[in-house]
Amino acid sequence: MTRTQTYLAEFIGTAFLLATVIGSGIMGETLANGNTAIALLGNTIATGAILFVLITILGPISGAHFNPVVTIAFLIRREISMRDAAPYIVFQVMGGIIGVWIAHIMFDQPIMQTSQTLRAGPSQGFSEIIATFGLLLVIFGGNHHRGDAVPALVGVYITAAYWFTASTSFANPAVTIARTLSDSFAGINPMNAPMFIACQIIGMLVALGVAKVLFTQQT
Repeated sequence: MTRTQTYLAEFIGTAFLLATVIGSGIMGETLANGNTAIALLGNTIATGAILFVLITILGPISGAHFNPVVTIAFLIRREISMRDAAPYIVFQVMGGIIGVWIAHIMFDQPIMQTSQTLRAGPSQGFSEIIATFGLLLVIFGGNHHRGDAVPALVGVYITAAYWFTASTSFANPAVTIARTLSDSFAGINPMNAPMFIACQIIGMLVALGVAKVLFTQQT
């Protein structure tokens, strides 16, 4: 694959992911008539489903990271070069922002927004550590045991993590940044984003250490 293809795949994949997260959040909240559980369920199913689709069709092109902590983890494991990792992250963040704007346009909302949804406190931060740790462990384990199952594994994991984490499992700095730009069901106040991102990095580092123990052939 050419670098143009891989960078475009990361951009398009992250854009579709955020368009789905924000768009399904808006749709779910609109149709739920105040029932937050129903709105979250709609948001969850759509996100898990689109991850399966995007990883399946774009994984063979770029690896389907769509997530800076995934890219950084693969960089640390020397499975991607710095020359590619930096552009990956740039295109992921850009794609996420464009995806949010696409969702706003589709639902006839102001394109430029800032989220007012507060997601603060130790429980939220700890949830992001757990969510990101689990996501990276799923990816490493899937790649080690059954690479063809990774799209399903990631989609199902995120579907579950929406519900078992207090933060609804952002687990992705590009997603976190993009969601600060939508004052909708899936938004996050920009003041809370740095804590989320810091905890996502911590979760990634812990996952790297655990994966090295679990998924290394012992002699």
